[in-house]
Amino acid sequence: MMTLWKSSSRVVLTSTLRSAAKLDEAAMFNALRLTLARKRRGMKKRELAEKIGVTEKSVSNYETGSQEPEANTLRKLSEALRFPEAFFFGVDPEVPHPDVASFRSLSKMTASQRDTALGAGAVALLLNEWIEARFDLPDPDVPDLGREGGDSRPVSVHKHAQEPEAYPTSSSSQTPETAAEMLRAHWGIGELPVKNMIALLESKGIRVYSLAIDAKEVDAFSMWSGGRPYVFLNTFKSAEHCRFDAAHELGHLVLHQHAQPHGPDLEREANAFASAFLMPRASVLAMAPRAPTLSSLIRHKKHWAVSVAALNYRMHALGLTTDWTYRTLCIQLAQAGYRKSEPEGVPHEKSLVLEKVFGALREEGLSKADVAQQLAIFSDEINELTFGLMLNALKGGAPRMAEPTAGRANLRLVKG
Repeated sequence: MMTLWKSSSRVVLTSTLRSAAKLDEAAMFNALRLTLARKRRGMKKRELAEKIGVTEKSVSNYETGSQEPEANTLRKLSEALRFPEAFFFGVDPEVPHPDVASFRSLSKMTASQRDTALGAGAVALLLNEWIEARFDLPDPDVPDLGREGGDSRPVSVHKHAQEPEAYPTSSSSQTPETAAEMLRAHWGIGELPVKNMIALLESKGIRVYSLAIDAKEVDAFSMWSGGRPYVFLNTFKSAEHCRFDAAHELGHLVLHQHAQPHGPDLEREANAFASAFLMPRASVLAMAPRAPTLSSLIRHKKHWAVSVAALNYRMHALGLTTDWTYRTLCIQLAQAGYRKSEPEGVPHEKSLVLEKVFGALREEGLSKADVAQQLAIFSDEINELTFGLMLNALKGGAPRMAEPTAGRANLRLVKG
């Protein structure tokens, strides 16, 4: 039994790992995978055409399926897009559609950055499907705390701040504050600080992957796919910022399952939820400094593992500081450079589920080359989506031959 969760609940790994079998290869070139690969790299058709020495019309024909690239062109596509040739012969991928994505600041985000983020999500879905074919992960326990309505669960992609402008009147049936309290009660964590947001989300059946892309304008995004909730985190920001992003996306998952993810109101609701979830009202009222200074905020923020700016806002929202005190502390934060770098920061979190998955694969003798070959995705791409865990956990080596299917490894939630 391999312990994964170390608090009141833990995820354990049991049973025998199914030996990985080779992916079924489609006989035909898959145009949808070419489009995905191009957008994942943030390339326009013209740019790709120039890199591989064909016309833009040819690239368009490849992506519509009206023309297949010749062998030499396919090799160039693989090199330019950094995907193995076998990747372009797989089954149709599921790609999050930008029409149902919500971007807070379109003026700062390019279409290329948006496509790069959504492309990373699509590749992560392929990886997750591969993992779930071999492991039983925890079932989702994400209650619907939003307004009653349809059952659609749209993609939500976000650029958000850690300080909501105000606690809004929620478009859902619960205020963000109440929803955060209800979810904490449902999950049995009361007023306790959340020591590891990623581990908590994973223990409740939320699949968490990292983006690790240069599109820093996109902090994170979340979505539902196949009845499963997903959260994707950009790991370029501080650990405190990533924790807030994870809580923000959790707010979208529980509050906005029936809402189109557009508009600033939903962003403010998710921010308010994140603030209340990470810093419960009763906990802050009991432990926050009564006469806050910048140094006292830095000391106290460690209890909740949040940014000093987030704690400053939360205290003001709960009426613990005056407008003057809040604004003064905001000015001091900016002057000290704490808007861009976090003082006395905490370590970045990582996925415990993925760590155990790769650990099990290593015990079965699989190398990173094995996994990369079976997914038809280069190992560095997989590593970027898994918090850098793959290259640390798995050794190199030539891919092994596929073996007969054995049992499944079971990642399940165990109380106690």
